[in-house]
Amino acid sequence: MKTHLTHLNQSGEAHMVDVGGKDVTAREAVAEGLIRMQPETLRLIVTGGHKKGDVLAVARVAGIMAAKKTAELVPLCHAVPISAIEIDLAPDEKQSAVRCRVTVRTQAQTGVEMEALTAVEIALLTIYDMCKAVDRGMTITDIGLVSKSGGKSSDWKRPS
Repeated sequence: MKTHLTHLNQSGEAHMVDVGGKDVTAREAVAEGLIRMQPETLRLIVTGGHKKGDVLAVARVAGIMAAKKTAELVPLCHAVPISAIEIDLAPDEKQSAVRCRVTVRTQAQTGVEMEALTAVEIALLTIYDMCKAVDRGMTITDIGLVSKSGGKSSDWKRPS
């Protein structure tokens, strides 16, 4: 396990990590999160009764766009060529929520964890934005990395 922050140089100043010497490998990251809401709000989303349109379709596109723009949003993040983005938005009536799970893949010198996390956050924020007129009390929660594979540090999976 690393014991230092890689985005700080020896003087403690922020810098972009040099990945030029790393091998290009297949990499994948999976992240997820949840937005909780009133049961009536979830019903509007699921039945397609929302006057703004298909909430989940718009959120999916927003998540894809966000993953592609991550390096513009996170200051020290590398621009990574994304080969695939999968966004699963699953309504959960029991929790009165929508779960977002994003998988991002690349062939690159660095991973796509930030792209997966950014896509989750923006997809869930888009749901909030589209539904805030009927439910301002929605809560976005439990956003985190589920797993990552590829690269020198090998595979990682969140403990159950």
